[in-house]
Amino acid sequence: MPDTKTFDFLTHNRDSWDQQATRQGAWSQAVSSATIAAARNGDWQVHLTPGPLPADWLGDVRGLELLCLAAAGGQQAPVLAAAGASVTVFDFSAMQLAQDRMVAERDGLEMRIEQGDMRDLSRFADDSFDCIFHPISNLYVPDVRPVWRECARVLRPGGKLLSSFYNPVLFVADRDPQYAEQGLIKPRFQLPYSDLRDLSQAELAGKQARGEAMVFGHSLTEQIAGQLEAGLQLRGFLEDHQPQPRFVLDHYLPSFLATYAEKPTH
Repeated sequence: MPDTKTFDFLTHNRDSWDQQATRQGAWSQAVSSATIAAARNGDWQVHLTPGPLPADWLGDVRGLELLCLAAAGGQQAPVLAAAGASVTVFDFSAMQLAQDRMVAERDGLEMRIEQGDMRDLSRFADDSFDCIFHPISNLYVPDVRPVWRECARVLRPGGKLLSSFYNPVLFVADRDPQYAEQGLIKPRFQLPYSDLRDLSQAELAGKQARGEAMVFGHSLTEQIAGQLEAGLQLRGFLEDHQPQPRFVLDHYLPSFLATYAEKPTH
């Protein structure tokens, strides 16, 4: 079982996502050539949550310098590149990035592919991007504030940050299958949540043995006020439901939250 004080969660999570990509998990199934061809003709969509984006959140991406942050897997970045954006896809998993590289080579797309930690964008200069597209992924780091600060730094004035994350209440309930079978919701954990702190040693060792990524449940203060503290301004907010509920709570409230923020022009 891992020593939570010295456990390298980042490497563990990278390896977990490499395994998911190798197994062609749901977030590692690259889009088809037909999807890329349609995007080139102006027929495309990308997702922060299961439902469609509000029309005014992204708009026409042609000519935009766009960062797909912690968003590899051959799904979002290639579509945005085919739609006309100059795309950099940044992720910690080499195998997830390999999916984007495969689509780019298959369909003749130009994309910059970079491997790294979402909390450290130091390879990019200040004011580098017009838009950052950051679908659900910051649950894999224990502190999201460095992510927001880096996003604010590399965005150009007037640039957009489109991000999504799980409703934090999902991290509160006990996940013992016996409660789910009875349709019960038993609060067990406080927010903010951490696998490394809140699970028992046996539960933690089980996750490690199964190769499951370690996750962290952030409060709305961290997720939303964190963006404001980084100097961004909130322009839009949406909630979305889980189309295939996994937890009892999914039946009663929106599982996904998304934000549209901008970097001020002055």
